[in-house]
Amino acid sequence: MMKYLHTMIRVVDLEKSIRFYTLGLGFELMSRQDYEKDRFTLVFLRSPDDQGERAPMIELTHNWDTKEYVRGDAYGHVAYRVDSIDAIQSRLKQNGYDLSWGPGETPSKTSKMAFVDDPDGFEIELLEYRS
Repeated sequence: MMKYLHTMIRVVDLEKSIRFYTLGLGFELMSRQDYEKDRFTLVFLRSPDDQGERAPMIELTHNWDTKEYVRGDAYGHVAYRVDSIDAIQSRLKQNGYDLSWGPGETPSKTSKMAFVDDPDGFEIELLEYRS
């Protein structure tokens, strides 16, 4: 058996990132563990529509002594299916964020898509499928 669990993202400002994911995107904060001896914090967040004990999550890793990261160009994005990009954009704007691209059509012209960048510049793709 193999089941997808989470994607880990290293963040510089943990509180800013938590605010973005919870207020901006509506994710639920599932757990937060501070590891004082090793000087890092792990935060797990889940989309409210991904339910269940083993639902996929985003893991934010904050290394307390790291002030910046060099983001490579090989990593792309994480993607979420949404009911309404317009509703997500409205929520983002209410909390001081906005889309970084879109909304527009997917290359296949079968659905609507948009992107939003988290505080560390990681892209999140939003896909709204047509019925």
